[in-house]
Amino acid sequence: MKFVDEAIIFVHSGRGGDGCLSFRREKYIPRGGPNGGDGGDGGSVYLRALPGLNTLVDFRHQRRHKAENGQQGMGSDCTGKAGNDLIVDVPVGTVVYDADSGECLGDLQHDNERLLVAQGGFHGLGNARFKSSINRAPRQTSKGTPAEVRTLKLELRVLADVGLLGLPNAGKSTLLRSVSSAQPKVADYPFTTLHPSLGVVRVSNHQSFVMADIPGLIEGASTGAGLGHRFLKHLARTSILLHVVDISPREGYCPIQAVQTIINELSTYDADLLQKPRWLVINKIDCFPDDGSREQAINALIDGLDWTAPYFTISAISHTGTQTLCQEIMNLINQRKDTEA
Repeated sequence: MKFVDEAIIFVHSGRGGDGCLSFRREKYIPRGGPNGGDGGDGGSVYLRALPGLNTLVDFRHQRRHKAENGQQGMGSDCTGKAGNDLIVDVPVGTVVYDADSGECLGDLQHDNERLLVAQGGFHGLGNARFKSSINRAPRQTSKGTPAEVRTLKLELRVLADVGLLGLPNAGKSTLLRSVSSAQPKVADYPFTTLHPSLGVVRVSNHQSFVMADIPGLIEGASTGAGLGHRFLKHLARTSILLHVVDISPREGYCPIQAVQTIINELSTYDADLLQKPRWLVINKIDCFPDDGSREQAINALIDGLDWTAPYFTISAISHTGTQTLCQEIMNLINQRKDTEA
């Protein structure tokens, strides 16, 4: 299924039914009086977060969603039927914006959570409602209120505890495959990852967390180079960012510059992302011919970046150091949960 994380839709609630103008006219009952009933309420439009959905691709084909109108009131004091509400299912993690004003209407983060996006019209009143001691035969009614029409922007943000950052071919997808059952595409050319991938990392029988891999950033992503910044929004909900850097020795490549490139692009997109806990994951340590040259390269990277946050050395393809990394991530997540509790 194609991954789509943004969509524009149009929602249209039902209008309220008009009140009825009617008088009771039966044989042997003179001056029967008014008996016009009220109209029915129009249906409202709700968005519902449905577990199991993971893309907004359906909204590329069906953009317009309309609830039922309320039925007009009838004689004999009969009330019109109310229009049925319309429930539109979206993936968990969908953020809803008013496309015209830019206002955020809601954030659906929990299973089966609902959000009212278009209120149905209120019913009109029949002439029986206007009867009084001084107006025994009213010819006054009221119309139902009109429908609410809105243009909505839906933006899907995946729900993950850990997000992976790095240049293309830094080894992010390989790391995700190494520690989870996810199977993102891996190849020896840039941008093999074209959309976010999620994997559940199990540290023990009762402890696990969700890791998200997004397409790699390159210099100039803020101006649209590569795949641009469009997938960085999926890291907004994460508790920790893992900055994966390829340290393999090769001509013309500088790991320090690779890390600085990602930091610059993050600050351009959203400085708040830089405030999240960010650990450096030094990948492909198995590419060095001996331990001495490997330690020298690692120390040069840490000193060159003046890195003070935690860092880990791993080889994702051979699973070296990945278990220790996952255990430390689990410890941090548990600490945050205890603090919030």
